[in-house]
Amino acid sequence: MRNLTLKQLRYFEALAQHNHFGRAANACAISQPALSVQIKELEDSLGAKLFERAARQVRLTSFGEEFALRVRLILRAVDELSELALASRDRLVGRLRIGIIPTIAPYLLPAIISNMTLMNDGIDLQIRETLTPQLVDELTEGRLDAAVVALPISEPSLTEIALFEESFVLVRPNKDDGKPVPNREALREMKLLLLEEGHCFRNQALSFCNIQSSRPREILDASSLATLVQMVGSGMGVTLIPEMAITVETRSAPVSIARFSEPQPARTIGMIWRKTSPLSKQLMEIAEVVKQSAPAPGQRS
Repeated sequence: MRNLTLKQLRYFEALAQHNHFGRAANACAISQPALSVQIKELEDSLGAKLFERAARQVRLTSFGEEFALRVRLILRAVDELSELALASRDRLVGRLRIGIIPTIAPYLLPAIISNMTLMNDGIDLQIRETLTPQLVDELTEGRLDAAVVALPISEPSLTEIALFEESFVLVRPNKDDGKPVPNREALREMKLLLLEEGHCFRNQALSFCNIQSSRPREILDASSLATLVQMVGSGMGVTLIPEMAITVETRSAPVSIARFSEPQPARTIGMIWRKTSPLSKQLMEIAEVVKQSAPAPGQRS
């Protein structure tokens, strides 16, 4: 068997993740024919097929699945060697892969990027925005260095650092401005607009209203906070959004904002990373930058 290369293993991992030559080639920033050649050479070196090829997608063979498990461990170990070298320096430079959930990213990310660039001009910041379960998976597999999420995560292999608390506010049509703010019992009887399944903010809103997610009721779903607010402006119901989202999401919608009485519904925003990461010291510093990037309570609207 000829020697395998790290490049081949990274290309294999991309194809195993995307199950599509075109998408995997885009992720690797190479042409599709070049990716096909590399995968074919890898299979020839191993003397075994890694993928079943169909017209529209590819899937791992049984051997390919076993091979993928070991490749992930190898690539994670290689990445940690680079991280170990970075950790030996006084300041963080080079690639830093940070994930962030969609209900935080548009409102906090610009300040995070600006402040981190000022702190370390040699940093190559790579951002990944997706839902919490995907971020946790990518973090534990070594494809991310850290993630900004709503806590708790309760994953034994990850460190969790709480950064700040963020309140939720009620968004309702302009015609309701000045009316008494409904309590959670009254809110349960209203037409509630929520993010679709998979968003942790949906679960937090349901928890505040004491609504079981499986309970049949009149709930309309949307894929983004922006869509929810526009739906409220059209008179379709009411929704909850995080305080940081007020300025961005309500500037062009005919809606009003109301704050709940104490104790206000809130979430804890924090940062997570692998307990085994050689960058733990530097990530603690990054966590402080994220914390300082958040506007103070009362200045988020």
